[in-house]
Amino acid sequence: MGSLLTRRELLKWMGVGGASLAAASLIIPKFASAADKVQPNAAATAQRLRRWTMIIDLRRCDGCIGLNMAPQCTQACILGHQLPEGMQFIQVFEYDLPRGGTYFLPAPCMQCQNAPCLNVCPVGATFATPEGVVLIDQQRCIGCRICMAACPYSRRFFNWGTPKQPAAAATQKYDLDMQTPAIKGTVMKCSFCQNLARTGLVPYCASGCPRKAIYYGDLEEDLATNTKEVIQVSTFLAHNQGFRLKEELNTQPRVYYIPGHGEAVGRSPYQNGLKQVTWPWGGKS
Repeated sequence: MGSLLTRRELLKWMGVGGASLAAASLIIPKFASAADKVQPNAAATAQRLRRWTMIIDLRRCDGCIGLNMAPQCTQACILGHQLPEGMQFIQVFEYDLPRGGTYFLPAPCMQCQNAPCLNVCPVGATFATPEGVVLIDQQRCIGCRICMAACPYSRRFFNWGTPKQPAAAATQKYDLDMQTPAIKGTVMKCSFCQNLARTGLVPYCASGCPRKAIYYGDLEEDLATNTKEVIQVSTFLAHNQGFRLKEELNTQPRVYYIPGHGEAVGRSPYQNGLKQVTWPWGGKS
């Protein structure tokens, strides 16, 4: 594994106190105005813009089958974002290994820096923030779904009917980062939880992963954390054969993977049985 950094170095990087670091493992929904979310805060602008990234260590991912649970990264995202029934911003897939057996792969939005979806939206509802995070403004989206066709990772979702969310969601002021409340006839996707990152917290999927397989950090500072340890991103990726999905398309994703099949948490490649996630306000999938 790559070089680990000390707790003090992490605190210095995140710019937060010990209480905020302790809170990084919590799932705390935050709601604020869309205007606050689109622009970086003054302190960040005065220093340097973040370049948020995610690293998913597949050696640690067993789809939570070893814990007899549904994928907790997905479950935490559903609860944190109050996602409509059937929608999974980060979804765990099972793929075959070349020599037999399978591995699990959690897939959020890849946050491409050369994103095909950005070039096709006719109304500018899909856009990139200065920090490189691709977002959708549902209040501008006209539901043409061209962006869905353009995404090579199939990580965009459409609200065909009235979204089934918690009753309280319908009364909230629209939040662009949280995409709450969801709007019928619009496209939604993973927002990379940059609103949490700006306050020193990791995304819901990272904090909810019991295997600590998901790291979140800043390419500008070359650091990332899974709430338990801190890694130097460049070293970690170089030493562990880090890769990105469909790199040949030159989409330049901000999500990296470390190859594996859950062996670090005791999973045999022949163990399967991925459990269904649930929506407390809906069904399961």
